[in-house]
Amino acid sequence: MPVTFRTAFADDNKVNRNTFVQKINSLPSLELIFIAENGHQCLEELKGLPQAKMPQVLFMDLEMPGMDGIETIAMAKSLYPFIHFIVLTVFDDDEKIFEAIKAGASGYLLKHEPAPVLEDAVINVMDTGGAPMSPAIARKALNLLSRAPGTQPAGPAAGRQIPVNITEREQQILQHMVNGWDSKRIASELGLSVLTVRKHIANIYEKLHVNSKAQVISLAHKNKWV
Repeated sequence: MPVTFRTAFADDNKVNRNTFVQKINSLPSLELIFIAENGHQCLEELKGLPQAKMPQVLFMDLEMPGMDGIETIAMAKSLYPFIHFIVLTVFDDDEKIFEAIKAGASGYLLKHEPAPVLEDAVINVMDTGGAPMSPAIARKALNLLSRAPGTQPAGPAAGRQIPVNITEREQQILQHMVNGWDSKRIASELGLSVLTVRKHIANIYEKLHVNSKAQVISLAHKNKWV
């Protein structure tokens, strides 16, 4: 039986909510648990759910009245650390990206992304703990991480030389990750299956002692690996 992932969405704009529902309903791999109109309603929805119905991935708008998306992510993440939060917004400015990541967002997508990109983002974050980002956002995040103090994780991967246990294939995938490509696009470029690419990404995380795409990009940039 195919795996189905549970999702939810918070956005104060009715048109955006309806568009999201249409996209999710077109994807049999995703189940929509609830739609919330603002951060407060989102937290109330979560409070009343049994564990078996909790969304695994919650898409979050940033600009909402009362409690904005960044505040909601921070609050919800402290209460439900097992939920992955993906920002879905029209904003791509540096401050909002950085604040969302600090609050606990696992990914950051722009609202124009089509349904298959949403599906890939959910699968990516659930299967590999990746950090799905629209390409334009990934480039901005790279610049932010290169400037931010304390974002480089400690450990054996912190040296100038790329670790010797990173294979040539993993280096290729690392380069494409830095460019903001998702698993499906990398697979198409390299002639691999998406599952194989995800396994390579999981291996990269393990070898570099990191747990997110943002950390991989930061290490690669600071150590001039790519």
